[in-house]
Amino acid sequence: MGDLIKAEFRKTTTTGLWWGLMIPAVLMALGWSLGTGAIFTSVGDVMSSSEAEDLTTMLGVDPSQWQLSVFGMTRSINVATIFPMIFGGLAISNEINRRTITTTFLTAPTRVSAMLAKMVVYIAWGAIFGVAIVASVSIGIGLTSNSNNLPDAGGWLALAAVGILSSILMTMFGVGVGALMTSVVGTTVVLILYMLLIENGLHFVLASQDLSGIIGFLPNGAVNGLTGSVAASLFLSNAGVVPDELVEVVRAFAGALGAFDWWLSGLIFLVWTGLFFVGGWAATQRKDIT
Repeated sequence: MGDLIKAEFRKTTTTGLWWGLMIPAVLMALGWSLGTGAIFTSVGDVMSSSEAEDLTTMLGVDPSQWQLSVFGMTRSINVATIFPMIFGGLAISNEINRRTITTTFLTAPTRVSAMLAKMVVYIAWGAIFGVAIVASVSIGIGLTSNSNNLPDAGGWLALAAVGILSSILMTMFGVGVGALMTSVVGTTVVLILYMLLIENGLHFVLASQDLSGIIGFLPNGAVNGLTGSVAASLFLSNAGVVPDELVEVVRAFAGALGAFDWWLSGLIFLVWTGLFFVGGWAATQRKDIT
């Protein structure tokens, strides 16, 4: 098994795909964190100004306690994890397209062991992408946020942990979809279109029909809820008294509208990941090799 894992690592490191997707992932994470950090810092400054004092008094909130940077962190992580998902999506579909899957299956003791080795390697790659994304987001947020808007060490570690977990799950989700579709172009297009356009459109429709509770059961809603729920909890725990009618607004800012607690959101997305991965595994086991 160890030799199979080494072989899978060599496959990923001897091509330019890993850094070809790592660079835009890091740039996307840094760019979004710089932008969202600046935006939420401006919002905090406006809400803390004397001109907004009457509004904040009426709402019963204290903007000086708002750790708005957590929203920028979770949004930036969610967007950047698209790249490890694509990386995972090409894990098997690219091998099938290039016919290197034949060598993989012929040299491995069983197809099950070959797939297990791939799973271990791509979990590791998901974690590597996650660390790079979280580090980039932390730099961007740190450069554009006021110190009082930043989470404490415990809050940062919590967001970093769920950010890395999100990257791992997104990578494995991509592996499963790629194994099912087997097409490099089809896998990439479907993953991007669904995660960025189709499901976000569904979120808008469901929210407008007061059906936001369904969002947390959808793949993108669940994985966003993994990080967004932690960000919302961190913000609410440090914001003092927040009126009930504003709690859902806070969760929407964090990308967790309709989502459940972080652990349940992670579990729901893990189920989606498992369904696609097992389905792709089964399809690969039955596939003829040439």
